Amino acid sequence: MRYPASEKLEIIRTVEQSHLPAKRTLDQLGIARRTFYGWYDRYREGGPEALEDRPSAPSRVWNRIGDDIREQIIEMALEETELSPRELAVRFTDEKRTFVSEATVYRLLKAHDLITSPAYTVIKAAEAFHTKTTRPNEMWQTDFTYFKIIGWGWVYLSTVLDDFSRYIIAWKLCSTMCASDVTDTLDLALEASGCDGAVVLHKPRLLSDNGPSYIAGELAEYIEANKMSHVRGTPFHPQTQGKIERWHQTLKNRVLLENYFLPGDLERQIEAFIEHYNHRRYHESLDNVTPADAYFGRASAIIKKRERIKRETIEHRRLQHRKLAA
Repeated sequence: MRYPASEKLEIIRTVEQSHLPAKRTLDQLGIARRTFYGWYDRYREGGPEALEDRPSAPSRVWNRIGDDIREQIIEMALEETELSPRELAVRFTDEKRTFVSEATVYRLLKAHDLITSPAYTVIKAAEAFHTKTTRPNEMWQTDFTYFKIIGWGWVYLSTVLDDFSRYIIAWKLCSTMCASDVTDTLDLALEASGCDGAVVLHKPRLLSDNGPSYIAGELAEYIEANKMSHVRGTPFHPQTQGKIERWHQTLKNRVLLENYFLPGDLERQIEAFIEHYNHRRYHESLDNVTPADAYFGRASAIIKKRERIKRETIEHRRLQHRKLAA
């Protein structure tokens, strides 16, 4: 069976990010190891574009970017070293009004030895939630994660994430994981979203796991009083809350690069990263817009603008090619 390049890339990312051994992941995907490692060698050598099935006869490249664009990409990569090739391609398109693909950026950075292999410690959600959300504030995911403060002990982060946009609506650093901590975070989320005062047909549904704080009577009374509803994931199946689990891993991959000795230090780092995550970090599953763009309804206009820039850039390159060929 022949796979298109997009599916090969998705399989590679699934294996890279899986918490299971590569052999077991490939067995579940039904991909032969020899086939996968052939793709992987090509991907590491030439980026996503190398996964395309190559024609037998070479063709003349007309869509090559100019040297000035290459220099600008390298300059941006050196200034914003935390961006991946995908994020860098999107940022360049938005800021420079010139389209470049992820594959082009990857090849260029690799040629300048600017590609690093991250240590993946993420959880890959194997299955999507059975009911897809279609708008912000339709369903919120909530969960706790933990951090250790040297000399103090463990503290717990309670977060409310919008399922549709992955926007972090509210969060609270707690000393316990009680139902009161959950309701306090929900109070912040209702206020921040405007759902506490606005007249809406349906209040957000709450999706959580089956932890003690989420099955407590106190939370049930709070949900009923605020005219919300509550659904819980299947026990021992964290993929149901895959979006907030993925958020926890993204947060920890950044925040745990440092040690913390005071709760205030950790709180400031979390606040700074949430600001970056909501408003600056392009999310691949959101068509490379930020969670804030999706939450506040800006995503459609941004995507249309990028499509227009892409068409204009390609048309300009085609005209330049015709002039040189004439």
